[in-house]
Amino acid sequence: MLTLRKMTQTAVLLAALTPALVAQPSPEKAKMSENPLLQPFKTPHETVPFDRIKNEHYLPALKEAMTMGRKEIDAIVANPAAPTFENTVVALENAGSMVSRVSSVLFNLNSAETSPELQKIVREASPLLTEYSNDISLNEKLFQRIKTVYDQRDKLKLDGEDRMLLEKSYKGFARNGANLKAADKDKFRAINKELSQASLQFGENVLNETNEYMLEVTDEKDLAGLPEFAREAAKATAKQKGKTGWVFTLQAPSYQPFMQYADNRELRKQLFIAYNSRGFHKDKNDNQAIIGKLVQLRYDRAKLLGYQTHADFILEESMAGSPEKVKQFLSELAGYAKPVAEKQLTELTNYAKQHGFKDERLERWDFGYYSEKLKKEKYALDDEILKPYFKLENVIEGAFTIANKLYGLTFKERKDIPLYNPEVKTYDVFDQDGKFLAVFYGDYFPREGKRSGAWMNDLHGQKVENGVNIRPHIVNVCNFTRPTETKPSLLNFNEVTTLFHEFGHGLHGMLANSKYESLSGTSVYRDFVELPSQVMENWCYDPEALKLFAKHYQTGEVIPNDLIEKIRASQNYLAGLSNLTQLRYGLVDMYWHGSAPKGETVDQVESHIDSLVNLFPKVPGTAFSPAFAHIFAGGYSAGYYSYKWSEVLDADAFEFFKEKGLSNREAADKFRKNVLEKGGTEKPMELYKKFRGREPSPQAMLRRSGLTL
Repeated sequence: MLTLRKMTQTAVLLAALTPALVAQPSPEKAKMSENPLLQPFKTPHETVPFDRIKNEHYLPALKEAMTMGRKEIDAIVANPAAPTFENTVVALENAGSMVSRVSSVLFNLNSAETSPELQKIVREASPLLTEYSNDISLNEKLFQRIKTVYDQRDKLKLDGEDRMLLEKSYKGFARNGANLKAADKDKFRAINKELSQASLQFGENVLNETNEYMLEVTDEKDLAGLPEFAREAAKATAKQKGKTGWVFTLQAPSYQPFMQYADNRELRKQLFIAYNSRGFHKDKNDNQAIIGKLVQLRYDRAKLLGYQTHADFILEESMAGSPEKVKQFLSELAGYAKPVAEKQLTELTNYAKQHGFKDERLERWDFGYYSEKLKKEKYALDDEILKPYFKLENVIEGAFTIANKLYGLTFKERKDIPLYNPEVKTYDVFDQDGKFLAVFYGDYFPREGKRSGAWMNDLHGQKVENGVNIRPHIVNVCNFTRPTETKPSLLNFNEVTTLFHEFGHGLHGMLANSKYESLSGTSVYRDFVELPSQVMENWCYDPEALKLFAKHYQTGEVIPNDLIEKIRASQNYLAGLSNLTQLRYGLVDMYWHGSAPKGETVDQVESHIDSLVNLFPKVPGTAFSPAFAHIFAGGYSAGYYSYKWSEVLDADAFEFFKEKGLSNREAADKFRKNVLEKGGTEKPMELYKKFRGREPSPQAMLRRSGLTL
């Protein structure tokens, strides 16, 4: 599933910035003006005053913030005192805070509540931010001060977190061109500028393609097979768009039920091709040339910095460490998954033929349809049976309750925090001792101005400033089934696990407890960041946990034991095929980024990987790379494998909870203190071993996924 916490376009642009640029503002030091982005936020917990901010405020605020940031950097460079950890490294960490404030608000909105006007602003802001980032990372005098401190590190009395900040600061410069010659620094600047613009355009094209398509159904016969909830939602969409009949879109809550339930095979094919050809039409929204440009630019940048490939550059800062290890990891998993998947596909094909399927092989638009039918026959279970037990508000409350049982947290909804959309809900989060811990925003429904998928981000990070622990403001953004005229929002089980997944990322942010924001919360290696999110999904399958929140929206009846057992029994249903799909994405990512570009087309690249792991026929005119926002518009280039990598960690971690008891506070405290609170203050493997007592074993993941014949 799509998860882009701290991986929105904000992070894409700021990824190249030094730690200074992810610190929270000290508004009292900022030049005051009438611009609300530059004034103190006189709101509860200094939350963003969305009700006062207008589009015309962003660019002036950003330009003023960058002027302030440059002055702060100049002051560090001009300091006549010898470089020290405090006057150079910590000063850099605390500089540029207003830039972070403005850009964080802007890019959060561009992902969750954009408009053509806002997109235009972002396109103008992007090169400004890139240039600002380059001015810092390529500042030779600033780097020399950092290097002086770094060279003395063994003589300094630094604690572990201080040493990590120093190491990250030094590497941040080295990895962003500080050691380049003057001419190469100019090349580096130009590459970064082009990368930021191309990445933004890629994301806009996918959003446009998603929003522009709709499948209109006017004959009720074409709705055969669709459950009532899907028909009702399609009717509401048609009404919203001024159409008669029923309208289906490429948003997940509309697309997925149609692919699962609609008897009309030709319409399933139409919808499938529309979804899987986004950015692949050789029109104004085409992303093929942009992919080639991004891949080449990333490779050129890596070579400029002395790396063999973009993957080598990215994976230097990861648990995996190298492209070779990632490729070996993915290949080994494929070796487990493929024979299981082949057996499962044979079973599914035979089932389809027994139920009227005439062709020799299933097509991709048949997979969801027949797999849903076989699942119902095997387990007497489908979304129509489960959805009444998963009212959105109850699932949210369930996540809160489990967080209370594990970590002692309580959530209290607030109505006085300004919102960027009235659908968003906000909460004060309190620790077990009653102290304020965080602000939590929940944004759960699809809109035309919101990109697809689900992600976590922050509007305000955690750090310690002048002895005060500044608490974070965390955002979960999802695209779940909307309420209809007759029913509340009722989630399918995949949406339930997605909510828990993003909430796990949210806990990583809310429980952050570091001195420095650039090391706080989800500021960790990419292949470690999914551990807190994926481990949280496990409670969706636990009987005790489900009984806390899975209650029938009409009767209040707690989900019966037989349904819980069916959920648990079906957990590994078609796991081989689903694992192979994830591995396909990871392998394509590594193909794009793990070698020198060969000038291959999207079709050629995907066909190469499909020959290894795809069991379905090629569908002409379709490809997933042109809409693969994770790696081309988000922060997961050469990092998509991390979902499977983290799955090894989370399965192993959850076995520890099972050994101790799923609500065991000793286990939860160890996870909180050694993983959730620590952020990037220590190496991930060291943190994991402190929690688990040993390195992770892949056997737990293989057992849980059923990847054995």
